[in-house]
Parts: sequence; structure tokens; C-alpha cells
Amino acid sequence: MAASRRSLVRGVAWFLGVTLVLGLGITAWIVVPILTSTPQGSSGQERVVEGFPQSVSATGDDGRTRTLAAQHDGEPARDLSALRVGDRIVVSGSGYNPAQGIYVAVCKVPDSRRIKPGPCLGGVPSTEEEGLSSVGAIDYAASNWVNDEWAWRLFGARSFDDRDAGSFTAYIEIPAVADENVDCSRVTCGLYTRNDHTALEDRVQDLYVPVAFAE
Repeated sequence: MAASRRSLVRGVAWFLGVTLVLGLGITAWIVVPILTSTPQGSSGQERVVEGFPQSVSATGDDGRTRTLAAQHDGEPARDLSALRVGDRIVVSGSGYNPAQGIYVAVCKVPDSRRIKPGPCLGGVPSTEEEGLSSVGAIDYAASNWVNDEWAWRLFGARSFDDRDAGSFTAYIEIPAVADENVDCSRVTCGLYTRNDHTALEDRVQDLYVPVAFAE
């Protein structure tokens, strides 16, 4: 009986030890890149974009040329100058760094390229665990999160379409013109990409197409 009890205790201790090591390993895998992230500079896009183009391109300080495009789902004749609540916008990009996650959302255009875009309508995507989403799933929301790391995809991030091309597709459902953080009827807003919470101070993937709302 005593031998069986000691065996059980050793088994439980071994299980707890392995669980602790795995937990620490996963935590380090997530936290270390955040702590060691180094800003790469500017995206190269001018702060003011004239008109309402459906696509923009810029070459960042990291040498990558990024392209961002947006169009209404099923309504190619409409532009982005008179958005309505509930409009569905398909956003695509290429040339992005797939090793770094991005948020996609309608945000206030900052006064300087050195400042993080925002606040954003509807906030940024939740980072609460949701389970692994299916590759290529079409889920419209006020904001999307794109990150190829498997651990972050458990928290609702979409994967990049093609890592080599740095391409992605996001699906934005336009929220109300104003919330408790920002009023896009009073300030200039754009449909932005920017680095996610793993590199918040890095402006190299800040790219936007201007948007405005219908009266």
C-alpha cells in the first residue's frame, strides 16, 4: 500500500512538473518576442492621402513595399467616401511581414506618422481564447486580427493567405460612425493596418485608405 502511494505521488509530481515546464515554455514563446521587438521605422506612406483611392502602396523603412486595398463586398461601383453602418468591406494586402501580426480597423488618422493610429471604431479584436478558426473563414467584424502564429490563432487571429507574398484578406463590417473613443464624423479616419499588440510601438505596417461616412 505504501509503495503504491509513493508511486502515485511520484506520478502526480511528474505530471505537474511537465505541465509547469510546458506552461513556462509557451509563456516564453509568446512573451519573449513582445519584449524583444524592435521598431522598424515608418511604413513610408504620407500622412495625408488625397481623395478616396481603393488601394495604396508604400515602401517602408524595412524595405518592404506594401499594398493595401479595400472594396465593398458585392458593390464594386461604390467608393469609400460614403460608408454606411453595416457595409461590408473586403480588405486585402500584400508585402506585409508575416512574422508580425496586424490589426485591421477603421481608426483616426494621427497627427504624425510617428503616432499609433487610433482610437479605432469598435476597438481592436479581443484576445480572449476562442479556439482555432478555420483557414480562409469569412467572418465580418468591426476589426480583424491577422497573425500566423498558431498560439495567437487560438485567440481569434486570422492567418496570412500567403506567407511568401505577405498577403492577407480581412472582412470588415462598418460600425457606427462614433463610439465612446472616437467620432469619425468630426475627425479624419481611415481603414488601417497596424502592428498588433506584440509590437505596438512599431509604425512600419501603418497603412491606410481614407474613408468617410454618409450624412
